[in-house]
Amino acid sequence: MEAAAYIGIGASKFDTMVEDGRMPKPKKIDSRRVWDKHALDRFFDLLPGGDDSDNNPWDE
Repeated sequence: MEAAAYIGIGASKFDTMVEDGRMPKPKKIDSRRVWDKHALDRFFDLLPGGDDSDNNPWDE
């Protein structure tokens, strides 16, 4: 699934995140499910992390 790969996770994890609201629901084009890249970016930005506050120096 391209949307999952875009944010760097597997398809089943992505489906779970859509179900629990951490990722956006798809748009429907005929029978296809498609994700808006900009919506993915917005939802991804709302996820925790992304700064050094969760950096563990032992992981380096």
